[in-house]
Amino acid sequence: MGIFDRLMKQFIDVIEWVDASNNTIIWKFPRQDNEIKMGAKLTVRESQVAVFMNEGKIADVFGPGLYTLNTQNMPILTDLKSWKYGFNSPFKADVYFVSTRMFLNQKWGTQNPVIIRDAEFGPVRLRAYGSFNFSINDPKLFITQISATNPDFLTEDINGQLRNIAVSRGMDSIAQSKISLLDLSSNYDEISKLITDKIQPDFAEMGLNLTKFLVENISLPPEVEQALDKRSEMGIVGNLGAYAQFQAANAIEKSAGNSIGGNLGAAGMGLGVGAAMMGQVGNIFQNNQVTPAASAPPPVAPPPVPETPQYFVVMNGKSEGPYSMEQLSGMASGQSITAATLVWKKGMAAWAAASTLTEVADIFNNMPPAIPG
Repeated sequence: MGIFDRLMKQFIDVIEWVDASNNTIIWKFPRQDNEIKMGAKLTVRESQVAVFMNEGKIADVFGPGLYTLNTQNMPILTDLKSWKYGFNSPFKADVYFVSTRMFLNQKWGTQNPVIIRDAEFGPVRLRAYGSFNFSINDPKLFITQISATNPDFLTEDINGQLRNIAVSRGMDSIAQSKISLLDLSSNYDEISKLITDKIQPDFAEMGLNLTKFLVENISLPPEVEQALDKRSEMGIVGNLGAYAQFQAANAIEKSAGNSIGGNLGAAGMGLGVGAAMMGQVGNIFQNNQVTPAASAPPPVAPPPVPETPQYFVVMNGKSEGPYSMEQLSGMASGQSITAATLVWKKGMAAWAAASTLTEVADIFNNMPPAIPG
């Protein structure tokens, strides 16, 4: 440093940081011997914080604004320096500018598949990736816990740790959500929120704030995806016999197309083979189909059950019943009815005496006479 520079330093002192990058988190203001003149101008722009550090200890923190440095607006540093009286002599301090802007599109993803248990498919290996945004929430905590005295601290210096947290906590959240494997792709927003709530405390421990977390894709191993594709094809096709005939018809068409302009005999042979194959395949599926009419004879209707006649009788001037023949026999034995009692059943035009109905008259004819005496 020349004599002119030293003289200019004695009279002009401006401390500021114009950030032209998009990945610098902390930048240390470079000064010869870290000397700062009392009364120097400090400019802190929006999305910045200036942190003054003395002998390894954080002193004063300045938010956005224009400051003239003196013992009044640096109370902590004044106390550390034991400045009982104001003075204008230069002092030594480290000045760190901390960017509080939002750092966008930070990538995360699984380096290796992670095994989770699905309720429908059992253990499955998953891969996932996405992006997240973060910002500095507590500059003092971040400096003391993470960046320390590093003069230039970039997003690349911490992204590895943040990605590990995102993957570890994120896959735990996916497993704990119990969302079906087939429904994961339609629930990215819900999964992103679960992961955000899960890893936010880990970011806060470092003085960071997780402003957004996005899941862009959750994928399966290729062999599992192929199995799912086959399963979807089976569900769409439905009738295997019709599908097999369709495939055979395609084979015939291709065979005919390949033979145009060539040997017509070979073309006819190809068509014949394709037709035979289609017939055989169709027969296979037809034979495997079970026809209810051919597998079992039609059920035989049971013989009709004869209707048991029901009788009504006149007792005390009222119609009582219906009674079965057994009940009438018991009533005759108890002398509740006699041969002269009026009786009616379905099909009779009018009431008639019991003795006029053959089946009822037999009840009285087969009764023993009264015991003598």
